[in-house]
Amino acid sequence: MEPIRDIAVVAFAQSDHRRTSDELSEVEMLLPVLHEVLDRTGLRAGDIDFTCSGSTDYLAGRAFSFTMALDGVGAWPPISESHVEMDGAWALYEAWTKLLTGDADTALVYSYGKSSPGSVRDVLTRQLDPYYLAPLWPDSVALAALQAQALIDAGETDEAGLASVGARSRVSASANSHAQLRGSVPQGDYLVRPLRTGDCPPIGDGAAAVILAAGDRARELCERPAWIRGIDHRIEAHSLGVRDLTDSPSARLAAERAGAFERPVDTAELHAPFSSQEVVLRKALRLGDSVRVNPSGGALAANPIMAAGLIRIGEAAARVHRGESDRALAHATSGPCLQQNLVAVLEGDAR
Repeated sequence: MEPIRDIAVVAFAQSDHRRTSDELSEVEMLLPVLHEVLDRTGLRAGDIDFTCSGSTDYLAGRAFSFTMALDGVGAWPPISESHVEMDGAWALYEAWTKLLTGDADTALVYSYGKSSPGSVRDVLTRQLDPYYLAPLWPDSVALAALQAQALIDAGETDEAGLASVGARSRVSASANSHAQLRGSVPQGDYLVRPLRTGDCPPIGDGAAAVILAAGDRARELCERPAWIRGIDHRIEAHSLGVRDLTDSPSARLAAERAGAFERPVDTAELHAPFSSQEVVLRKALRLGDSVRVNPSGGALAANPIMAAGLIRIGEAAARVHRGESDRALAHATSGPCLQQNLVAVLEGDAR
């Protein structure tokens, strides 16, 4: 079904992603990003019709931590605001639906995460089934290693193939001044076989923001808007034991519903925190060798928890804005082994 309104990403901004930002609070880390994304459109905070954010209390270690970030947005006079306990890509989905209703013409979407204060590998274990898996405390790297080994056993890849994914991603990130890891990075030692350090994402802090606008308002705010032609998200079964870890039916279904298979894309920004997950996604999303995958470096170059998925949408949109892409696919994930997947298709006006 065709959307009742044309909605586009008209601006994108992100922080410089760092291993640690102990000297900054979440608000101090987020504020420059919000200023930058507003400046790109000439809007002020009071001009935004709807605001939606994505973050997680588990990283902050306190309940309703997102309310403190509103100090950076400015919640007085009262604003129309919402929050999702998810990556910012899902906040963008909520904002997109809000604009579809006609209740708003512009939306600010932002997300952030500080992973440095604690052990991310342990924190992410709290996403697991609370009765059978979580009590065993299998960390995120160990679960990704199970997926990688399943791919190797199925003949889908090998350790050399995984290494090439990590190397290509970080070389691509050489042109990305915001990336945490850039250029030639050693593959390193094994963390959990068959995954080495180079197959895993860096731990770091960061934030991102985008502005959405509908119809003629988008054209007023951006010379070449990145129109959201389709967006959808799906989820796998919670139990890892009933899933085929070498495939991602939910990513494939989300891409199909978003219209990704109707015409080829020229660019794909994939939220694949582990090199093995790019192998799964390339197959599920039917990405051929002609598609530029993660020209920004992807999550292997910078992986701020709760913002990395929104950054994939923002990076894809920015390439459309600059005229470097005409039709791009953006993907975000959450949960162990690609459990939840969101796919968006972005297009620029014909040239």
